[in-house]
Amino acid sequence: MREPKDPEYLSTLERGLKVLRSFDAAHPEMALSEVSVVTGLSPAVARRCLNTLVALGYVAQTGRRFLLRPEVLSFGSAYLSSMNIEQLAAVPLQGLRDQTGDSASLVVRSGRDILYVCHIPTQRRIRLGAGVGTRYPLHATSMGKVLLAFEGDAAIAAFLAEAPLARMTERTVTDPQAFRDRLRAIAERRYDSALDELDYGIVSVAVPVQDADGKVVAAINCSTSTTRISQDELVRTRLPLLRDAAAAIEAELRRWPMLARSLGAN
Repeated sequence: MREPKDPEYLSTLERGLKVLRSFDAAHPEMALSEVSVVTGLSPAVARRCLNTLVALGYVAQTGRRFLLRPEVLSFGSAYLSSMNIEQLAAVPLQGLRDQTGDSASLVVRSGRDILYVCHIPTQRRIRLGAGVGTRYPLHATSMGKVLLAFEGDAAIAAFLAEAPLARMTERTVTDPQAFRDRLRAIAERRYDSALDELDYGIVSVAVPVQDADGKVVAAINCSTSTTRISQDELVRTRLPLLRDAAAAIEAELRRWPMLARSLGAN
């Protein structure tokens, strides 16, 4: 991403996207004043952004309140179709799900979160749902820690300096030094497993996905309920399957370098 001081950087576009992204599960519908607070924009700027988005069909207005319209889905569907995500990742992940009964996912880093790019759900009921576009805190997930572990000391230091590690459960790693130690171990063994770190009752194991140059551009995992399997057994039985799936995805990335560049453009 270009620096905001870049003369080619369009701050008006940034503000419009900030308004668009301010709507989420916690803020599905907002008044102008609420949008201003959530985005940190002045009411005048927020109003102009909202009026533009309404005119373009991405936001609806009902009285004094605003909400997203289905048209915003065109952004995500355009990415998925143009980058052949289904062709690249769905088949290996589907194989993982069919072999294990676990959910299987591919994510990339998005700031302090992981962002789901492909997800094959389990047929069993789980506490936390996920789908394409779902975000979870990076530090509380096996895939997130795998991604950060391979970004280097400077990136890890910047991540820790930006904000505290929020506690999601009693097992979430929130101590910065313990977090660094965890990432160091992940880089050495090339996988991570998380138990009750994002939410209780969830166990997962994740491995990195590399591009042709050896850069980690994504992570995949298997995730299931702790009532089905122990953490040790999950790692023992799923890790070989995950590494095979990662190798299959990496082979596809070599065939589709455009997608590898897209996934790795953090």
